[in-house]
Formats: sequence, C-alpha cells, structure tokens
Amino acid sequence: MATTESIIIKKLEQAFSPDHLQVINESASHNVPEGSESHFKVVLVSQSFEGQSAVKRHQSVYAVLAAELQSGVHALALHTYLPVEWEKQKSVPSSPNCLGGSK
Repeated sequence: MATTESIIIKKLEQAFSPDHLQVINESASHNVPEGSESHFKVVLVSQSFEGQSAVKRHQSVYAVLAAELQSGVHALALHTYLPVEWEKQKSVPSSPNCLGGSK
C-alpha cells in the first residue's frame, strides 16, 4: 500500500516536472496519532510556475492534491519557486511549532 507521502511525491512529479522537490512529513511534530500522515511541508521548484503569482502556484498544487486534502491531509505548507528563485534562496523557513489541538 502506498503511503500518502509517496502519493504526493508521485503526483507532484507528474504534474510539475520539478527541478527540486522535497515532501516532508511533519505529522510527528503535531498532536496526532503516531504514524499519521496529516501534516506536510512541500518545497517545489518548477519552471511551470513561470508567470504565476504565489497564490496561483499554491492553487495549482492544491488542485493536484485535492483527493489527499479531502482524505486525511490536514495541513500543507507550500514553498513554491521558479528555478532562478530557488538558486538565490536554497532554503525555506522552519515550520512553526504546533499550537496543540486534540487527538
């Protein structure tokens, strides 16, 4: 059975042909059951974002991952870049600490 993380990676690779892709399961840092796949950070670098605002980039990722967002993925931190933007930066902000929630 494929993991949610592997499904996200496959879908993003197919949709965006990324120059760089990181999908980080951050669920363990949140108040969720052990082994959960509900909180992810995605770093996606793709030329396909040319001419798109940050909002449009995020909307395009949400569209590709719509099924996952409806079936268990609770949080998706997106960091989307063009290759030239990534070359200047090559790092992303740390995710904020979990503020709680319930199991």
